[in-house]
Formats: sequence, C-alpha cells, structure tokens
Amino acid sequence: MTWRFWFAMAVSAGAVACAPARPTPEVGRATYQANCTGCHGAGGQGDGTVAGLVFGGAPDLTRLSARNGGTFPDARVMSVIDGYTRRQQHGGVMPEFGPLLEGRKVLWRAPDGTLTPTPVKLVALAEYLQTIQVTED
Repeated sequence: MTWRFWFAMAVSAGAVACAPARPTPEVGRATYQANCTGCHGAGGQGDGTVAGLVFGGAPDLTRLSARNGGTFPDARVMSVIDGYTRRQQHGGVMPEFGPLLEGRKVLWRAPDGTLTPTPVKLVALAEYLQTIQVTED
C-alpha cells in the first residue's frame, strides 16, 4: 500500500475523532441552564438575578437574529461565548467560557464554508440560542 492510502486513513480517522454525532438540543439547553441563566435569565431576555443586581441587566439573547437582519449570527455568538472576541477588551463583565466548554469536538461549518473543529458544547449552546429567537413584531 502506498503512503497516500495511509495518509488518507489517518486523515479519515482524525475527522471521525473530532466529528461525533451532532449535539442534541438537550445538550445546548443544559449548557445554557448551567452557565447562562444567572445573567441572561431562564428565557434569555437578560433578566437574570446576577446581571440585574450587579450589572443592571444583560443582553437579551432572544433578539440576536432580529438585531442581525433576521439571520442568526452563529459565528459571532460562539466567538463571544468562547471569549475569543473579548480577549483584547478590558473590563468586560462576561467571563470567557471557552475553557469550560472544551472537550469533544464536532466539525462546524463556518459562514465561509470552512469546516472547523469546535467544542460540541459550544456548538450545542449556539444552536440552542438559535431556537429561542423571536421575530420582530
């Protein structure tokens, strides 16, 4: 057998190792309840007790699509949750959840079509947030 065969086998094994079954809605909901309700509230409207008492409120997560022209900004949402877009900001009140959400990975398709190994809990959380979006009245 040629080196190409073994290379293809190694690449395939790596893709399978970081591409488990898609996360279920329950994983996203449970991740949200465990990490986000204190600030964003049970329904995502930004009315959690921690945010209300300490910060004067948190962003309403049910209107992310509405504030983005009707399209759910999944890449931006995951980047904010992970902390990647906030690393250079000083004094931000939302913690970085990237280390907390590490673990198994799934291949997530970025808006430009690139398949990116992404923590399954992070993808599940973004997918859950997409399910709680409300439309403009």
